[in-house]
Amino acid sequence: MKQHLFEQRHGADWQRFESRLASLENGKVERKDCESFAADYRHICQHLALAEERGYSSHLIDQLQQLAMRGHQQFYRHRSHLGAQIIRFVIAGFPQLVRREWRAVAAGCLLFFGALIGMGLLTWLFPEMIYSVIAPEQVREMEQMYDPGARRIGRFSERDSGDDWMMFGFYIMNNIGIAFQTFASGLIFALGSLFFLLYNGLVIGAVAGHLTRIGYSETFWSFVIGHGAFELTAIGLAGAAGLKLGWALLSPGRLSRTEALRQAAGQAIQLVAGVILFLLIAAFIEAYWSSMTYASAVTKYWVGAGLWLLVVAYFLFAGRSRHAPD
Repeated sequence: MKQHLFEQRHGADWQRFESRLASLENGKVERKDCESFAADYRHICQHLALAEERGYSSHLIDQLQQLAMRGHQQFYRHRSHLGAQIIRFVIAGFPQLVRREWRAVAAGCLLFFGALIGMGLLTWLFPEMIYSVIAPEQVREMEQMYDPGARRIGRFSERDSGDDWMMFGFYIMNNIGIAFQTFASGLIFALGSLFFLLYNGLVIGAVAGHLTRIGYSETFWSFVIGHGAFELTAIGLAGAAGLKLGWALLSPGRLSRTEALRQAAGQAIQLVAGVILFLLIAAFIEAYWSSMTYASAVTKYWVGAGLWLLVVAYFLFAGRSRHAPD
């Protein structure tokens, strides 16, 4: 590309970036300007590299170098520490992102929870349905795990209390593996995420319906209600992130598929970061609370209901302050 065409195409962007730099240097800048500053700074660095590679005039290269240097100073001056960024993301950024991406979130949760509830009802009404998705030996294992006479509930129910930390690690690896599988398979034009959302919903629903029908409802529901608020929500959100990737490939609009995927991935990866946070919380609750039998079922129901209300309130209201717009 000739230099004058390059300047015509990007000149307005350079002027806007220079104006933003002046505002930052004078301490007069709005929050929305800071949020897009990092991306604009990267573009300036890319343009500088292109100008040098193509041998454009020293005047243009000097101009871009000055912008890049000033941008570098402001970027590292205003960049928050990692800890502050994480706290800000947890308190406001993650729920704001979920609300912005409500279409993908609604699609992922409807597929997952719809399959779960539907299969649960079918298995409760027609007991043989469980064998269409779960092998007979696995059904027997589930019955043993949630037997009301067991000392502890859930996987490896006969472990000692000192092994809880080992189970915490197991739950983390298992749950994150399921979530990553559901997310990453969205690259297969959303078909992978669609499959895993439905499959996981069908399996969980079949187990719930079967155990409820054979009289293990109190043991099962008191176990899952606590950590389920975070774990099940995380699976739905992981599917939403995968569907977002797939939709970018299926319907990129005026963008190339590569560019559409790049833009979608930025939001999807942030969703997955929140999913991992939720799965860590779920693993902790499952290892140290859900499997215990010293608390009554009623107590677990109350705690579980409170956790579900907390999750719902978090996504509806967190990050809605005047200084943290959606």
